[in-house]
Amino acid sequence: MEPIPRYLLPDSATIDPTAGLLLGGCSLVELASEYGTPLFVYDEEHLRARCREAVAAFGRERVVYATKAFLCMAMARLAYEEGLLLDVATGGELYVALRAGVPASRCVMHGNNKSLDELRMALTEGVRQINVDSFDELDRLEALHREGFPRVKIQLRVTPGIHAHTHEYIATGQDDSKFGFNLANGDAARAVERARASPAVELVGLHCHIGSNVFAAESFGRAAEVMAAFAAPLGLPELTLGGGLGVAYVTGEQAPSLTRWGEVILEACARAGLTAAIYVEPGRSIVASSAVTLYTVGTIKNIPGIRRYIAVDGGMSDNPRPVLYGSGYEAFLARDPAAERPERARLVGKHCESGDVLIFDAALPRGVRIGDVLVTPVTGAYGHSMGSNYNKVPRPAVVFVRDGKARLVVRRETYDDLLRCDVG
Repeated sequence: MEPIPRYLLPDSATIDPTAGLLLGGCSLVELASEYGTPLFVYDEEHLRARCREAVAAFGRERVVYATKAFLCMAMARLAYEEGLLLDVATGGELYVALRAGVPASRCVMHGNNKSLDELRMALTEGVRQINVDSFDELDRLEALHREGFPRVKIQLRVTPGIHAHTHEYIATGQDDSKFGFNLANGDAARAVERARASPAVELVGLHCHIGSNVFAAESFGRAAEVMAAFAAPLGLPELTLGGGLGVAYVTGEQAPSLTRWGEVILEACARAGLTAAIYVEPGRSIVASSAVTLYTVGTIKNIPGIRRYIAVDGGMSDNPRPVLYGSGYEAFLARDPAAERPERARLVGKHCESGDVLIFDAALPRGVRIGDVLVTPVTGAYGHSMGSNYNKVPRPAVVFVRDGKARLVVRRETYDDLLRCDVG
């Protein structure tokens, strides 16, 4: 198989004849030696470029970064600096954003089951708005208003009945969904009526989200048309059309750019005569292709006539997507990224599960040996954020690279960290 395609690598990727692959001017082999593996390496200029592309497509403070994709203080601060609002779905995500110096007024509170404590926190800190997901949540906000909390701006999350072409676990816009008020059965209309009559909330807009890692731009156009038809008669000033734009993970995949995504959505809204301000919530499309994960090969096992296994020092604890969704990835050698990849192997982790697989049928170069640094690209979304301590494996460090310098933004966990909440 051909060498790793250039379009799967972060923007700053270059090849040095002696050092191998460089990101942000930094050698991946040297980063693995300095910071250890597994290691998440993010191209900071790539992150900023995607933020700027989204802002150019939709407008400053019209793009709401979906922090669930990847969140640490450095990322929250970067998104804020680039003119994005932040979508936080839990009290924990809000806390990290606030600790990063992001004003609460630049945060939008999401979530399908916000607790009273989380709503209390959002109101106390003064978030920009709350995206309400259920009638129960309206009950909670009204109870808090009776306690003395101020009236809060809200959008209502609507389930538009759009079936996006993606894995069933990350599809959210169909009628059978845990999210939002169903449009088809009249719940959305009833929610609008109730919110407008409530003294606790100020209804400023509607919201929808059809799913994650969606490649078909027309799916977003259909959602925009459905939502515009519902929103236009209401005369609300805002409409949020969610995120979910897909990215290419493996050779041969193609995904729409953020620019094209913006064109499809805004054209659909214009055709519908919608005058509301349009907001979107990209996450994966901002961060996924900005990062790679570095692993060290520890064991190579050949089973004649069956399979070759290559085991690395991470696995499902730093990238659960393959076992959760059957997601595909590519791999290559940090020391020789231009090498052809004619050999096949199953790339597995170190966890006590047969399902601990990173790549089920990896194309790899000849001569992979114990101690090599293997790289999986397009791991900037839902690796760090979905990571776990399964088998009590400490979670990896995260570094940002830029202009030949590496910056540690999340340190590697230690064994002491594993006991931090253990009271014996």
